[in-house]
Amino acid sequence: MNLSDVHGRPRVVVTGIGLVTPHGVGVERAWTEIVRGTSAIRGITRFDPTGFPVRFGAQVPDLPAIADIPSEVAPLATDLKGRLSVLALREALAMSALPVLGPRAGVCIGSEAARPSLADVAHRLATNLPPSADELARMRPDAPTRLMAALAGATGPRSTVSTACTSSSQAVGEGVLRLRRGEVDAMIVGGVDVLVDPIMVTGFSLLGALSTRNDDPAGASRPFDADRDGFVLGEGAGVLVLETLASARARGASIVGEILGYGCSCNAYRITDSPPDGRGAAQSMAAALADAGIAAEEVDYINAHGTSTMMNDASETRGIHRALGSRGASVRVSSTKSMTGHLVAACGAVEAIYSVLACRDGVVPPTANLHRPDPECDLHHVPFDAVQAPVRHAMTNAFGFGGSNGTLVVAGRP
Repeated sequence: MNLSDVHGRPRVVVTGIGLVTPHGVGVERAWTEIVRGTSAIRGITRFDPTGFPVRFGAQVPDLPAIADIPSEVAPLATDLKGRLSVLALREALAMSALPVLGPRAGVCIGSEAARPSLADVAHRLATNLPPSADELARMRPDAPTRLMAALAGATGPRSTVSTACTSSSQAVGEGVLRLRRGEVDAMIVGGVDVLVDPIMVTGFSLLGALSTRNDDPAGASRPFDADRDGFVLGEGAGVLVLETLASARARGASIVGEILGYGCSCNAYRITDSPPDGRGAAQSMAAALADAGIAAEEVDYINAHGTSTMMNDASETRGIHRALGSRGASVRVSSTKSMTGHLVAACGAVEAIYSVLACRDGVVPPTANLHRPDPECDLHHVPFDAVQAPVRHAMTNAFGFGGSNGTLVVAGRP
């Protein structure tokens, strides 16, 4: 087996994956529901949404208790984002069966700054009580990265990517680049985000970005559908353990899949939407294909960013056609956000895992709620039901608020 890719660089493989999504804890549980086309979007229960313009979201269900956290980082594991991070990391590490990591292992996680609860803000205003050092530490974007590095014992390069919806896609890509450069033998990469809270619901509602189908939460996220009216806030975490193929083979690791290519770009356009012609998305996809060293005709599935907003879905469609040419009309495309909502900083990593699993199992997951495809989104859709078909290579897109774009090309086990 060739240990180098078509460009002569070390091949990068996936030896561990971990997920916590609105479908629950664990990779296989989440993947089973995605293939079934099951929506995890329902009415909000974490706070009383009465009076809010949007009263539903994609919350994670109740989580198991977290134990055995070192005292040095224990404060970082007490909030929801910390617990999601721990659960996803532990599943990925257990699957990878990596020994003690040390200085030849790094961590790169996509995450946004956390927000205090409105109740906490009100209490502090009433009592004039300043936040504690632990609370401030939990709010930093790099809190999940610090927590995961400490739990894994990874003392190599550590970094955090905070580029909104593209965060964890770029975190995976940064891990790939470090491995190719020979800086490390293993990278823990991924993303985590928590969005279903009063501040986020209010903010995105004021932007007019959220679906308002309060009478039909499960049907609210409908990427590429002519009747789509906005995205749905979600939350979760996805973690991947990456290694060079040489390292994985040397220790007899079980390999889940391979990261072939990574591309990114910047729209240099408006903060809240993408260029209508899809040029930024196309640039990111073209760069990922070139990095992977494959032709557009070799892509069998695209896990679209597909947020269910009028502007994003149409722009991404045009980007696919620009980047893939004639293949853009025939390659199967779906958006798993139709079932999970938008996980923002976590979506790139979570959907990269779904794409690896699509290659592993030879199945293309569906787009739920795609009743009436928008003529402006003229793609080869997979509505309602998954399709059993060989998936040699899958492409997964993440396009962020503010104009950051990231694309990964993945494959099954080499």
